[in-house]
Amino acid sequence: MTLQLASLFEAVAAAVPDRLAVVCDERRLTFAELDARADAVARALREAGIGPGEHVGVHMPNGIEYVETLLGCLKARTVPVNINYRYTDRELHHLYSDAGLAALVVDEEYAPPAARVAHDCPDLRHVEIVRSGVTTGEAPEWPSRINVADYAAEPGEPDPSLREGRSPDDHYVLYTGGTTGLPKGVVWRHEDFYMAAVSGGNPYGDPHLTAEDLATAAKAGTGFGYLLTMPLMHGAAAYTLLIALYGGSHVILARRFDPIATLGQIEREKPMIVTVVGDAIARPLADAIRAHGAGYDLSSVKVVGSGGAIFSRSVQQEFAELIPGIYINNGFGASESGIDGSIQVGADGLMRIAPNPRLTVVDSGMNPIPPGSDELGVVARSGHVPLGYHNDPDKTARTFPVVGGTRWAILGDMARVEADGTTVVLGRGSGCINTGGEKVFPEEVEQALKAHPAVMDALVAGVPDDRFGERVAAVVELRPGTSATTDDLRAHCREHLAGYKIPALVAFTDEVVRSPSGKADYRWAKRVLTDHTR
Repeated sequence: MTLQLASLFEAVAAAVPDRLAVVCDERRLTFAELDARADAVARALREAGIGPGEHVGVHMPNGIEYVETLLGCLKARTVPVNINYRYTDRELHHLYSDAGLAALVVDEEYAPPAARVAHDCPDLRHVEIVRSGVTTGEAPEWPSRINVADYAAEPGEPDPSLREGRSPDDHYVLYTGGTTGLPKGVVWRHEDFYMAAVSGGNPYGDPHLTAEDLATAAKAGTGFGYLLTMPLMHGAAAYTLLIALYGGSHVILARRFDPIATLGQIEREKPMIVTVVGDAIARPLADAIRAHGAGYDLSSVKVVGSGGAIFSRSVQQEFAELIPGIYINNGFGASESGIDGSIQVGADGLMRIAPNPRLTVVDSGMNPIPPGSDELGVVARSGHVPLGYHNDPDKTARTFPVVGGTRWAILGDMARVEADGTTVVLGRGSGCINTGGEKVFPEEVEQALKAHPAVMDALVAGVPDDRFGERVAAVVELRPGTSATTDDLRAHCREHLAGYKIPALVAFTDEVVRSPSGKADYRWAKRVLTDHTR
């Protein structure tokens, strides 16, 4: 059996059929039930004429249907495409068109914008609507050429043809909006995705290299719970979902993240691991625990993990105080590389990754940066990396260069290497601020700002300056019921940062805008700061 994502899940489901697989509100499915319902989704796609290699949009919030659809696409050898349900019509139009969607599974809450966009998507010919009971009141008007049906996943007779032709070379496409441009689709081979993004089915040790070994390990495990607070359409959530299922564990979902409701989920479902996306989710959750945690049994939680955005040191310390003995896993990775390691944020505010054979810091000529030097380079990964970006050969050549027959993923994070091989991640080169010739990485300044007790969230960007070229500036959201002035925050930063890194300008806002997955929106921050300087 090959390392094809659906075949791997089926092997685990056969090994632990009666074990709980997914929970959302009152609904619960065992592995056998989830496997059968995903088969039904795959069969419906085949019957609608959607063939292997064609792209299927998954446009919905968290729920059991999302998991069924993702697995059903993999089973039918169609390519699931994650759709950000917060996107505007313009962004959706680009994504739908760029992906060349042949089919779409959409929650009825998002059917109206999907229908508006569908008129300009000639490849789209089949739509299934998930009847969640949540609507906008707007009746969608679909093009007449599209077959529209209600989503159904009721199990029927097994279809052996769904198992035919599977290959580790089957594709999985993960769209990432990032922070600087329109969505772009990262194209993965199944085997590479399994090894890099899902840690070979074993984030705690050596990868399981056959479906049989994966299933044996899952059966030997205890099947603990993962509570996913972030949207499944986010890459880090998809990684965690499959890691849990391949380990024979179950995932706990809610349609939307609500910090107090999450405490009730923890008490009721008793997960061992709670996953978030950086401070945008972690800080409200920590605040809820501080204010209401005494009324809930949170004793099952042993790990809080973040992927896709970094925990600040201040939030890590909050969780350590609130849940004694908690283990914090600050994951480092990307849609373009999978899971690349864990970051430790030191007292100096710097982000460090232990030596890792999968990661290399390279210069512009793809030469490794010498350990112990002050030379800066970019973080790169080789081995199991994506094939490239869908429909974009130019960006593919830049981000996934082939050097000496080896394909690399260039992650865009600037870094240096300490004498012992530790990688110090400084931040995205595209966001680096050049002020009077000094380089300032926004992430370091954000860490310092968020250590102030009145700061809820902060984003840092450069603004034009006649003398220095750029000045460091920050958009800050304060905690409810607190106050702080620009001088207060500058004085606080002076305790942590060199003078040239201290924000010269602070713009206060009611809410720092981030993506639904918690990623920083630096384009928004720059607009706010530019307006503030006028």
